[in-house]
Amino acid sequence: MDWNTHKKLLLNDPEFRKSLEETMPEYEIARAMILARIKNKMTQKELARRLKTKQSVISRVETAQTTPTISFLKRFVRVFGGSLKIGFEGI
Repeated sequence: MDWNTHKKLLLNDPEFRKSLEETMPEYEIARAMILARIKNKMTQKELARRLKTKQSVISRVETAQTTPTISFLKRFVRVFGGSLKIGFEGI
């Protein structure tokens, strides 16, 4: 079975869909962080050094095994000279 067929089967499962929706914010944060790091040609080790943390922390955040704090995200965007934007939709 190819990935697209498997994905369709998974998305037909209400429990899987619910879990996917519940973890989407963590996934989006991790993805944005990975893209920023790669765009700036930085390794996890270098990012960790700049954030004064361990590479394993960066790895856990990037694999969505842990959710970063607002404080961590503020430090992260400062490393890249950006800004943090948080919002709610549909309320």
